[in-house]
Amino acid sequence: MAVEPGTMNPFAPRKPLPLPLFFTILLLMLGSCSKPTTTDPAWQWQLPEGMPLPVVPAENPMSQAKVELGRYLFYDKQLSANGKQSCASCHQQQFAFAEPTDRSVGSTGQQHRRNALALVNVAYNNRLTWAHDGLTDIEQQLLIPLFSETPVELGLTGAEPQLMQRLKKPPYPQLFQQAFNSEQPDMQQVVFALASFVRSLLSFQSEFDRYAYQNEDEALSPLQIEGMNLFFSERLECHHCHGGFNFTQATSHSQQLLDLRPFHNTGLYYAARPGQAEAGYPQHDRGLAELTMNSTDDGRFRAPTLRNIALTAPYMHDGSLTTLEQVLDFYQAGGRTITAGRYAGDGRHHPAKSQFVRGFQLTDSEREAVLAFLNSLTDPQFIANPEHSNPWLAHP
Repeated sequence: MAVEPGTMNPFAPRKPLPLPLFFTILLLMLGSCSKPTTTDPAWQWQLPEGMPLPVVPAENPMSQAKVELGRYLFYDKQLSANGKQSCASCHQQQFAFAEPTDRSVGSTGQQHRRNALALVNVAYNNRLTWAHDGLTDIEQQLLIPLFSETPVELGLTGAEPQLMQRLKKPPYPQLFQQAFNSEQPDMQQVVFALASFVRSLLSFQSEFDRYAYQNEDEALSPLQIEGMNLFFSERLECHHCHGGFNFTQATSHSQQLLDLRPFHNTGLYYAARPGQAEAGYPQHDRGLAELTMNSTDDGRFRAPTLRNIALTAPYMHDGSLTTLEQVLDFYQAGGRTITAGRYAGDGRHHPAKSQFVRGFQLTDSEREAVLAFLNSLTDPQFIANPEHSNPWLAHP
């Protein structure tokens, strides 16, 4: 549910409509989603009042038992072929399930091309990973870190029998029995349980959420409210790519019909490429263009959620911007100019750059306000929630 161009800030002080009513009207305008939302009747989503339900595949309904099994698997280094890495190695709770490095390193020591995305409200994502328009379900996406060989992440290709043997040791037989009524695990059950745990990682307890969904007028300071108004203004254009309740265009839910294409070139690079006639993003990572083979998709990456953004540095798909201040500088300039080195060039002139990345002027006090608003999206309860934490600390 992205905020359309020209739409007033839906979260302005003393909103023209109470926020649940605002969302209700928009949801009625958008219609109903054709995909089913399924859960075990005993499962309860931890959502603010009026928030739409995530879409869940019919073949993998949510249950507390699957979420708990998935939590054990997520934190278990035995899930990698060499036993050296878990999902949590690159998705750490204290960093909103991201990691404080520019690019991830796999279980075999191979450095990846991209920064690890934060796992925040992934249950609502309609596209997964940085630059793939065909991955729409978490169950699909999980096969990449589990089995990818270029680059290797957990490296399970060919090691599935060994993994199944490892999962026969306590506490797994009991956990699989509770989740799937079977003590004989298989790979599909592993994937389903991991997907269920990842879907349970919901973050709606920030200062912004208290203001917007719980009608706590004092939850945001006047400075944060000023920053919010700037964020949703046509002057800054932020909301076009980071709109809606999840602060990303890559959102779907139980009451949404529109499916927006959430990939954007932000002008991060426009460099000469060896052996290529045209400049563009570095040849080793051209974003969505690698899949579509379309030059207009050069440098297009998915706009991630801004929820908990203050915790997930460094930023951009390759971690090349280290602070929120640098990110704001980047968008103020309308792209990045690199003056020397292998990627020298002016990203502002990339022909595929998004029309919404045009640059803008801010006073020092306005910059402070925007940064204060971005910090209001931090959810302290999310990064301290024991239901999301490492269960093995209690069972070494």
